[in-house]
Amino acid sequence: MEIFLQTIGSINDETRIKILRFIDDNGEVCVCDIENSFDMIQSRISRHLKILKDGGFLKVRRDGRWAYYSIRSPIDQFRQNVLKEISCLDIEIPPLKKGCNIE
Repeated sequence: MEIFLQTIGSINDETRIKILRFIDDNGEVCVCDIENSFDMIQSRISRHLKILKDGGFLKVRRDGRWAYYSIRSPIDQFRQNVLKEISCLDIEIPPLKKGCNIE
């Protein structure tokens, strides 16, 4: 029951729904890409990403100082159905704006 409630709670926010759709549409993206695309500060984006990761939707890959997020795979049928429903929503998703300054 706790896992179910955590999963449902993770999608109980419009911004998180948009972030999930953004990642589902664009594939693996860096936190800085999400920050740039959504025009939000890094701490707020990171909080949303942590909640979605804890909810079982996202996986993270670290490469040096960069963190890249993508939809978890494999993903269970329930979360897969949630992503399918999100993809049908009439919501505006910002275009991908690359934000990393690779040095």
